[in-house]
Amino acid sequence: MKAAERLSHRAMSAGFTVAVAESLTCGRIASALGATPDASVWFLGGVVAYDNEVKYDLLGVPRGPVVSREAARRMAEGVARLTTADLAIAVTGVGGPAHAEDQPPGTVFIAATYFGETVVEQRHFPGPPERVLEATIERALELGLRASLGE
Repeated sequence: MKAAERLSHRAMSAGFTVAVAESLTCGRIASALGATPDASVWFLGGVVAYDNEVKYDLLGVPRGPVVSREAARRMAEGVARLTTADLAIAVTGVGGPAHAEDQPPGTVFIAATYFGETVVEQRHFPGPPERVLEATIERALELGLRASLGE
């Protein structure tokens, strides 16, 4: 079972809502969640914040680097606030092939906020941009699932 399906089952059984804020993945996490059974019950939606100004103005990311632990945290907390979701997942990073903000390709920051408690992790996924995106999506969903379980 894929991470999106596991998160769907967990949200349905535990009765919580989910939202996402995506930069690097450009809506692909939302698409994965929306394709699961009963998504309309627990999935509230999300914000694709590809442009930095959207991160700053809508999600409350402080001006400065957006490929960072703080940006991921603020993105998750911002979309949770905007949607009133119980669980919010956010991703920002560098897919490649070039560096960005002095970060090498494959550098990703993922955050999950569950009922006000936020966890953030930094990952490095090797490979071409498509592989980085796939790994980021799967890991972000796993982090959201773990956060909802209190892990």
